[in-house]
Amino acid sequence: MKTSPVIALVGNPNAGKSSLFNQLTGLRQKTGNFPGVTVDKKSGPWSIDAHTEAIVVDLPGVYSIYPKSLDEQIVTDILANPEHPDYPDVAVVVVDASNLRRNLLLFTQVADLGVPVVLALNMLDVAQKQHQEVNAVRLAMRLGVPVVRINARSGEGLEPLKKAVVTQLNAPALPRQLFFDPAEQVGELIADTKGSYQLENNYLALQYVIQHDGFSFLDQQQRRGLDRIIDRYQFREPEFQASETITRYQRIADVMADAVVDRRPIDQPTWSQRLDRILLHPVWGYAIFGFIMLLIFQAIFAWAQPFMDAIDSGVAWLNGTLKEQLPEGPLTDLLTDGVLAGIGGILVFIPQIAFLFFLIALLEESGYMSRVMVIMDRIMRKFGLNGRSVVPLISGVACAVPAIMATRSIGTRRDRLITILVTPLMSCSARLPIYTILIALVVPKQQVLGFFNLQGLALMGLYLLGLVSALLSAYVLKLVLRSKERSFFIMELPTFKLPRWNHVGLTVWESVRSFVWEAGRVILAISIVLWVLASYGPGDAIEQAENRVRQQNPGLSGESLDNQIASQRLEASYAGHFGHFIEPAIKPLGYDWKIGIALLSSFAAREVFVGTMSTIYSIGSGDDDGTTIRERLLTERNPDTGGPMYTPALSFSLLVFYVFAMMCMSTLAATQRETRSWKWPAVQLVYMSILAYVAAFLTYQALS
Repeated sequence: MKTSPVIALVGNPNAGKSSLFNQLTGLRQKTGNFPGVTVDKKSGPWSIDAHTEAIVVDLPGVYSIYPKSLDEQIVTDILANPEHPDYPDVAVVVVDASNLRRNLLLFTQVADLGVPVVLALNMLDVAQKQHQEVNAVRLAMRLGVPVVRINARSGEGLEPLKKAVVTQLNAPALPRQLFFDPAEQVGELIADTKGSYQLENNYLALQYVIQHDGFSFLDQQQRRGLDRIIDRYQFREPEFQASETITRYQRIADVMADAVVDRRPIDQPTWSQRLDRILLHPVWGYAIFGFIMLLIFQAIFAWAQPFMDAIDSGVAWLNGTLKEQLPEGPLTDLLTDGVLAGIGGILVFIPQIAFLFFLIALLEESGYMSRVMVIMDRIMRKFGLNGRSVVPLISGVACAVPAIMATRSIGTRRDRLITILVTPLMSCSARLPIYTILIALVVPKQQVLGFFNLQGLALMGLYLLGLVSALLSAYVLKLVLRSKERSFFIMELPTFKLPRWNHVGLTVWESVRSFVWEAGRVILAISIVLWVLASYGPGDAIEQAENRVRQQNPGLSGESLDNQIASQRLEASYAGHFGHFIEPAIKPLGYDWKIGIALLSSFAAREVFVGTMSTIYSIGSGDDDGTTIRERLLTERNPDTGGPMYTPALSFSLLVFYVFAMMCMSTLAATQRETRSWKWPAVQLVYMSILAYVAAFLTYQALS
């Protein structure tokens, strides 16, 4: 039972709905799932008067109430079901005033369902630049609902919007008649449906007939009853929907003729259209996109380095200080070598992750990301993917879990499944700490052409390798997973805009906080477990190892002796035994038992690899000088050759392994939720693991 009124934000994609949501809820918003499904739900409180705090729900963007994907189905499921917990007391339909004709189609459908509506006119400044004037008073009179002028980017018009919502809550006003009344064409069918299902609204009865197979709130018996009604009246859905759309646009044209003055010059392109001639060019479009991505990866290394160095030094200083100040013992070792070493191994990469999300947010806010989807669609189709697959693949650079959830916008089942299976090959932010530390070990900070950094080029190369492998894997899956369905890609390009810095900042904050919180909890738990496994062993194995070192090296003393003892104690521990057990399997890749421990622990989450290495080498180092993990890896020696352990061959082998390896339980869980089967997560895990092992083996052997 609802205790607070629900205000739903409804609108076309790119109409400014999410911007308005951020204005209304700010930092108090929360993310979850809609009841019964795994589709993302954003909600938050909004104080609409001194005594009432409403819940604002940001519904997925749709062009009409006839869904073509899973996330669009949610909107109709809610608006057609008054018993749904998110059914709105008032629906705020956000429309792009510069494209009012198309946006009003959705508005008229929502209003016809009998939902109390407020029309929010957004992007009036864009309409004005295009020489269009919208008269909100006349529009309200013609539509029969409150109409409010807003600017979702700046927050202008929120008070009038609040008053209009309060008015609709206290005394709901609906249009005097339906914009499209299906009873005028199929009156008997509508009457039969209304009587059989106790409905009062003609247009809602039509939705029961057309969409009954998609409505989650109808049981099988109710759906069979609707099938009988359809057969009884020989109802033909496609023809009727076409007739409805034509009728609605005719009535919308009458409204706009009275409320909108259009003085746009004929055949004069806007500045966004002029830019699109270059950005969507079949040659220059790809060149510009590649250059922008190169700049992003250069910036990740160049801009973040001072902040990373500061955090690195701070963690090392804190670790050394704690060891000096605290009494020696297991608890101090747990705190410094276990907890702090593991958490420090992830905190140091916050600057790079923040810059990555910052730059991606800039591309999204400006409108350029939509152009990327369009030009990449030409490539996607050759590999059996839908153009909408670009959205999850690009999102996969941040995190594969929400990227897999974003595949709901893909209409055909095969394209959606292929996209889910290959998305984890895109290098996510969890891989960034691994890439950064290994690249720093073997790639010099050398400038190329006076501007480009070799480390940045290496990082971009890894991301490109992930993209190429995702496309090739998709092509193979296309040949395996046959389907007769045809897929289409339709994308409306928003106008270019200046980024909203508060939204960019909010995106970065939420992304970094989520990354640190989710990764931090896993790393903390695994670091503690690893410290225990690496500090204790079966029976008296650790004591025997220490005695053996003293007996075999009677001349050693001081730091050299401590390092030998620490190394042998680690090897004799539970963790060491476990590492030695799997070492034969990973030896062909150049890995030793210490790396084996890190590989296994990182199956929980990839970023745990760095924290695990921090814990292992802190325990094994035997010194208290606060040396950082990068310095420890540089000084690590190969016991077989006596040379550096982390050679270019081993480092690049590890880099390639993590480009392809699944090693993320959360991603497997997301795949299972989206496919509703454990078969596809198993396929994903097996093919990516084989790909990672073979690629790492070939890399190591080629470079050795």
